[in-house]
Amino acid sequence: MDLAAADRAHLWHPFTQQRGWCAEEPLIVESAEGTDLIGVDGRRYIDGVSSLWCNVHGHRHPRIDAAVREQLDRVAHSTMLGLSHPSAIELARRLVEVAPHGLTRVFYSDSGSTATEIALKMAFQYWRQAGEDRTTFVCLRDAYHGDTIGSVSAGGIDLFHSLYRPLLFPTLKAEPGDLGEMERLLAGHAGEVAAVVLEPLVQGAAGMLVHPEGYLRGVRELCDRHDVLLIADEVATGFGRTGRMFACEHEGVTPDLMCVAKGITGGYLPLAATLTSERVYEGFLGEFEELRTFFHGHTYTGNPLACAAALATLDVFEEERTLDALQAKIELLGELLEPLAAHPGVEEVRRRGFMTGIQLRTAPPELRMGHRVTLEARRRGAIVRPLGDVVVLMPPLSISTADLERLVEITFASVDAATAAEALQQAA
Repeated sequence: MDLAAADRAHLWHPFTQQRGWCAEEPLIVESAEGTDLIGVDGRRYIDGVSSLWCNVHGHRHPRIDAAVREQLDRVAHSTMLGLSHPSAIELARRLVEVAPHGLTRVFYSDSGSTATEIALKMAFQYWRQAGEDRTTFVCLRDAYHGDTIGSVSAGGIDLFHSLYRPLLFPTLKAEPGDLGEMERLLAGHAGEVAAVVLEPLVQGAAGMLVHPEGYLRGVRELCDRHDVLLIADEVATGFGRTGRMFACEHEGVTPDLMCVAKGITGGYLPLAATLTSERVYEGFLGEFEELRTFFHGHTYTGNPLACAAALATLDVFEEERTLDALQAKIELLGELLEPLAAHPGVEEVRRRGFMTGIQLRTAPPELRMGHRVTLEARRRGAIVRPLGDVVVLMPPLSISTADLERLVEITFASVDAATAAEALQQAA
């Protein structure tokens, strides 16, 4: 079978203009090993974006592979509507252990978007059942929380969201990092706001925008002062990406609801969770006829295979002391990025932990500079991903120092080649 032809004939790729896709030769990944992806032609590529920010301990990790195989010998799937199973129970217990203190309940779903959607619905229903009609959410400008309608309503990236505005519910948008504006919004809409929704420390899809130190803690204090729930979207920042298990830990913050996905299974299977405080959970307790139940669920909620992979992922964090080993690599990454930050084709390098956004110098949109860098990196043996003209580096936490050095070297050379090509094109 001609795989490239079949792809062009039948597949519709996410966040992809298919006309441009069909004009290029696709990279088709057949297998993987460690932190490498391997194409059908046998070429190896450093997975510089952790297969969209979800691979944590590397591909085909023997500990996680074994856990999934063992679970297959028991049961691959069983609904959690009216039933339970050991893997979901144990994972919920383990998540509560590693989460910020005070988060005690776990509601499973299957993606970051659904985890956020659940948090929004929980916050709205919590206040309704408390006798208050709070229908407003405060979100951050340039936020991204997923692609379902509620999550898009909480988002703030016009490129992704503006087209769907007629379908969305209105939200209040706060300037990231501006506590004064957050205070004014909460004070000006007292009794209306159900929750503040934010990505703690780093707004990933916005291009790795890093919040000023103390902002997260300040928002938590404002939420407490105005009796508003805080929803922390840790889908991208969770499971070690900022150097700690969860970004909220850096400022000692416990949100009322926390959304996790991506790295929860080590990048193996779709799984997400919305963690809540006991206060939120108890707001849904009552007699059956009171209809205080949270009427929400998914067919694959708490899938046993995914839960088994997630449990093994947490085991590897402990057994390999992943977060301890990561600190030296975070420091090394900062050193390696210094020459890139000084490159004439780079405007700024933004970073927190292992999350890096390389802002390229402004160029005409039709030049697609971020995409050019991606193609140049692929030719040199690495996979990176652009967000417009921001090139993202977010390798698996397990990447070796040698491969980390090579990844940054490839990125530098790719920026160099792409910007040189731009200069030649403009000169012509």
